[in-house]
Amino acid sequence: MTDEAFQRPPDSAPFALVRLLQDFTLEANRYVDTAGGRNDMHRTDLNALAVIMRHTAKGLVVTPGILRRELNLSSPATTALIDRLDSSGHVVRERLGPDRRQVQLRMTPKAFQDGSAIFMPLSRHLDAAMAGFSPEELELVSRFMAAMVDATIAAREETSDGGPASPTPPR
Repeated sequence: MTDEAFQRPPDSAPFALVRLLQDFTLEANRYVDTAGGRNDMHRTDLNALAVIMRHTAKGLVVTPGILRRELNLSSPATTALIDRLDSSGHVVRERLGPDRRQVQLRMTPKAFQDGSAIFMPLSRHLDAAMAGFSPEELELVSRFMAAMVDATIAAREETSDGGPASPTPPR
């Protein structure tokens, strides 16, 4: 495969958009690392809380197995993560079912309070940045970002299913 397959004109709109998405992802990761670190929380801890929050908002039960799959962790790493979140007061384990073997993970009020404190500065700055755009512009960007998320999920799933990890060169 040649390098030409990966090169686009640096001034093209798609290249500039992809670069901005990369920059945003990098800066968002830096924010999570910095803000989480100041609160003795690892990126994985915050990602776990986000997974639990997202599933709970949909009315779904969150189990250690769901967390393991969503975060791509081993079983021992998942147990260590849940132990950390339990010890810090962010998550509780609740037994479910008639035999009480299934464990459900639930966020505590402390998790919501700490999460709000961690992400409030980011939320404030994002709100200020979005205030300069019309509702129509925000709708367009929302549709664009949803499409980018869907494309990223599709690429991840393709890669995890053993599909091609890189583009096939034209023949």
